[in-house]
Amino acid sequence: MDTKNATLLSMFVLTGLPYQLEWQIPLFLLFLVIYLITTVGNLGLIYLIYNDPHLHIPMYLFLGSLAFVDSWISSTVTPKMLVNFFARSKMISLSECMLQFLSFAFGGTTECFLLATMAYNRYVAICKPLLYPVIMTNKLCIQLLVSSFVAGLIHPMIHVGALFRLTFCKSNIIHHFYCDIMPLLRISCIDPSINVLMVFISSGSIQVLSIMTVLVSYTLVLLTILKNKSVQGIRKAFSTCGAHLLSVSLYYGPLLFMYVRPGSTQADDQDMMDSLFYTVIIPLLNPIIYSLRNKKVIDSLTKVLKRNV
Repeated sequence: MDTKNATLLSMFVLTGLPYQLEWQIPLFLLFLVIYLITTVGNLGLIYLIYNDPHLHIPMYLFLGSLAFVDSWISSTVTPKMLVNFFARSKMISLSECMLQFLSFAFGGTTECFLLATMAYNRYVAICKPLLYPVIMTNKLCIQLLVSSFVAGLIHPMIHVGALFRLTFCKSNIIHHFYCDIMPLLRISCIDPSINVLMVFISSGSIQVLSIMTVLVSYTLVLLTILKNKSVQGIRKAFSTCGAHLLSVSLYYGPLLFMYVRPGSTQADDQDMMDSLFYTVIIPLLNPIIYSLRNKKVIDSLTKVLKRNV
């Protein structure tokens, strides 16, 4: 298309989730309840960790940061989706679109690094228990957290900067319920191949690096556990690591489908389902996964409830 004669677009329409009209109110109520439970669960977990001095150790500082990121991702995506269920106009400006993508991708990238950091923390705690206080100092813990958040911010900023080389004139329809980068690239009237390649390389590299960190850490943890003749020690190690492994498995699956697989114009609905799981369901599940089988968190919650009842 000749971009000189084309009308450049600065306002877009988010089509939202595909559904029949009779499902509008039930779906709205469902996602509203999920969002409220997600927010209360994650912020509640942060409060428990902040309020209980016994939880001021690296494992729970990482867990509190993960809860913050999950709440951030959910709050970036879900409120706009809820509003669009009943909004007459589902328009969003280009600047708002880029800001939403920046906010969402910041949370997503940071969570990748946090999950890898948590795996390393488990490795040190189980494989080198006597050296754990020496290795996982408060200084290192803070450095790992700051690095995760800084890297999480730099990654989407690179992609947002690259978006400024594009113009949009093919269509103002974004087939998604939030502004993700791939649906936006599909409606560019300038060849977005460079941008697509950047997404593939950067997202793929981050995921491979973090997944390899998790796999190597837990392989070493498993070998250490198998050498342990204590049944109680084995159960405790599996209980501690099981929640993290479940969270990692649920998290990386949708990400691999969303950004690393080759793009396809036929995959819009599948991309939305993957995104829905990643942005709405996982932030709901994480505080449940990490809390139900964690005795210290349950004890802390019990103390808070007793004090306030």
